[in-house]
Amino acid sequence: MVNTLIQVEHLSRTYGSLQAVNSINFELSQGEVLGFLGPNGAGKSTTMQMITGNLAPSQGRIKICGIDLLEQPKLAKAEIGYLPEQPPLYRELTVDEYLQFAARINRIARNKVATVVDRAKQRCGLEQTGKRLINNLSKGYQQRVGIAQAIIHSPSIVVLDEPTVGLDPIQIREIRDLILELGKEHGVILSTHILPEVQMTCDRVQIISQGQLVYADRIENLNQRMQATSLVIGLQNSPMTDALAAIDQVDAIDDLGDGRWRIHYQPENSPAEILVTQAVEYNWGLYELTPEYKSLEQIFVDITTAEQMHSQQLNLEEQVA
Repeated sequence: MVNTLIQVEHLSRTYGSLQAVNSINFELSQGEVLGFLGPNGAGKSTTMQMITGNLAPSQGRIKICGIDLLEQPKLAKAEIGYLPEQPPLYRELTVDEYLQFAARINRIARNKVATVVDRAKQRCGLEQTGKRLINNLSKGYQQRVGIAQAIIHSPSIVVLDEPTVGLDPIQIREIRDLILELGKEHGVILSTHILPEVQMTCDRVQIISQGQLVYADRIENLNQRMQATSLVIGLQNSPMTDALAAIDQVDAIDDLGDGRWRIHYQPENSPAEILVTQAVEYNWGLYELTPEYKSLEQIFVDITTAEQMHSQQLNLEEQVA
């Protein structure tokens, strides 16, 4: 049986006339890493702050492990570990001192503090840093300390807001591995505008644009949208356009000039094999055959742009009415 950890219903937040978050709905289950993806200013951090109880919603309902966050905030917040975009670190403390402090403010019994600190350090790869000042750690290790404080009380839910911003490639890979490990035991929400983060770490993805959820699906379905739907073919002896268009799998053709063509087709129906066969048979002089894959970035732009155009159309219709 799937254990639902978060239920968000019609969640909204306004700042005067600005609708930062507009009636969003989603759930998070145990053992799941949910990617919350969107451009800067889309409403990601506002949503994270509401889910973690740091910002009151204007409307809507949030349940944490079945507990209403607004009605029983202390009980609900006890199930959440939160790493904001700016980690709440006291850089003049050592790692051990800081994690001991984090344990105490999370009401860990004194006789268990040493145990939970050691466990958090082990899970976050901090075993050798306990006596070091946080200020003297690299940015990557400071992020690890931030994650360690978020899981110090073994919460059901871990919320990570932009956890890899400012890290180098090696540090990013290390934090990704840590997030994957956390996802085995907790439910994790990863808020980011970095597209590969979602692909590498998440089970599901949600895209927010202008405060609204515009896409929600499992990551494998998103990856399917990245399949090639066109290819570029280069021919020394170019045939007539009609000869290429007559191939069954070809939907449309763009003439790129200099004997190069872009062939459009359905993802499951590539004409590549037939093109090669006919190029040999009719001596077209094939010198290029390159599938064009749609990037995650392009999908993201397509979805958010389409949503913006839809919103503008609705606004125009309201003005006309």
